[in-house]
Amino acid sequence: MNTTASNPLAWTDKKRPLWLLGGVIVGLPLYAFLGYWLTGWGLFWWLGPVFVYGVIPLLDTLRGTDLDNPPEERVASLSQERYYRWAIYFAIPIQYASFVVGTWIAVTQPLAWWELLGLLLTVGGVSGGAINIGHELGHATDKLDRWLAKLALAPVVYGHFYVEHNRGHHVRVATPEDPASARFGETFWQFLPRCVIGSVASAWNIEKRRLNKQGKSVWHWSNDNLQSWALSAVIFGAMTLWLGWIALPFMLLQAAYGGSLLEVVNYLEHYGLKREQRPDGSYERCQPHHSWNSNHVVTNLFLYHLQRHSDHHANPTRPYQALRHFSEAPQLPSGYASMILLAYFPPLWFRVMDPKVVAHHRGDMTRANIQPALRERVLAQYSAASTAPKAA
Repeated sequence: MNTTASNPLAWTDKKRPLWLLGGVIVGLPLYAFLGYWLTGWGLFWWLGPVFVYGVIPLLDTLRGTDLDNPPEERVASLSQERYYRWAIYFAIPIQYASFVVGTWIAVTQPLAWWELLGLLLTVGGVSGGAINIGHELGHATDKLDRWLAKLALAPVVYGHFYVEHNRGHHVRVATPEDPASARFGETFWQFLPRCVIGSVASAWNIEKRRLNKQGKSVWHWSNDNLQSWALSAVIFGAMTLWLGWIALPFMLLQAAYGGSLLEVVNYLEHYGLKREQRPDGSYERCQPHHSWNSNHVVTNLFLYHLQRHSDHHANPTRPYQALRHFSEAPQLPSGYASMILLAYFPPLWFRVMDPKVVAHHRGDMTRANIQPALRERVLAQYSAASTAPKAA
């Protein structure tokens, strides 16, 4: 007899203890330091890129996907279990230990240039991954969680994400107006500056409108962007006072790389997808089919179910442990760790993803979010393909 089927409230999360892995992975610079200290091998400084671009995709392939959803009757109680919130809190002190120790090593240890580069990518990878911690906590309503979100974003100088993601991206997602929704035919390298500049500008304007309604200047201390950027300035300033000016370039470069990791994930999450526009110019409500989804288990464990992005955008208040798989959501062929490598090489990305976008829209590319400079050519190409005579 299936106990869960007869009593949905008896459902248990089989992955429950594994959610702590999100905190484990942000310790990669510490493990690299331990490996180097024990062996003297400089290759350990490359632990971050090797793990993210090699080990995780391999584990995703070996472990496969998980389509299990919590029963709706269990969602309310599951969402209230504090364990899942503490699993995220657990990651923040490890993230900061990695940032501080990694910067200290870069400044004080006689590393070869290639060792320093590996350390930079390992520390920056942790800072970029920690944006996801800020993402999850930033959706919470608790004041402590929201401040911790800003704290997690500080080492990567991405405090504007706290504002733009919640009040900008979630409003405009899968529309041409959204800087964080990639367009069909747009390379990642074209998307990156458009998204970074557009997101910062959007976050600033969002706060400006909010504060103006309260009769306050955009430079008021309650501006969430200024609060978040101030945290970064304090942390970077304290590290510079401790270690000297030589620490500043390392911290800024690791932040730049970390920020690029967020943006490459943004790139693949909504590529070519678009919400239908109503006659009055507004857009339909965001649905699961407006985000690319992935159920690959290993990456989802490290990223707190971020890859169940379809449910996240359709139901942004759902905590990560309650996010669901939807059969109608378009599926990525692999987990994020593999897909970001494809995104770095546009010809490979287009070869894999463009047919999936076309298939998702059933050949009607008028429904796609297309790079404006390519729109006429894309519509002509696929219109011709759809009207071509079929072989006998």
